[in-house]
Amino acid sequence: MDCLFCKIINGEIPSTKVYEDDYVYCFKDIAPITPIHYLVIPKEHISGASEITAENSAVVAKIFEAIAKIAKAEGISDGFRVVTNCGENAGQTVNHLHFHLLAGVKMGWGADAVQPIE
Repeated sequence: MDCLFCKIINGEIPSTKVYEDDYVYCFKDIAPITPIHYLVIPKEHISGASEITAENSAVVAKIFEAIAKIAKAEGISDGFRVVTNCGENAGQTVNHLHFHLLAGVKMGWGADAVQPIE
C-alpha cells in the first residue's frame, strides 16, 4: 500500500511518536499550526471519515479514548481542538483517517481561529 500514514505506522518513514497502543498511533505534525499539533491515526487503514461504517466505527471510539489519554499525559488542561478533514475540498491531503489534536494557543473560529495566548 502506498499510504504515507501506513508507512509511518510500519516504521518505514520516521516520525516523532507521542503515543501508541494496539489501535492508535499519534505523532507530531511536521508542519504544526499551533504549539502542540499532533496527528492521531488509526492503525487500521480507513481512507477518511466518509469511509466509517458499522464494521469499523469502533476505531473512532479508540481514537477519542487515546486523545483523552494524550491530553492528560501532555498536560493539555486548558483546552484543545480535534479536527478531521474529509476529502480534497475540505483540505484532506493524506487519504488515511486522521485527527489533528491542536493546543497551546487560544482558538476562535473562522479566519481568526488561532490566536496567540496573551
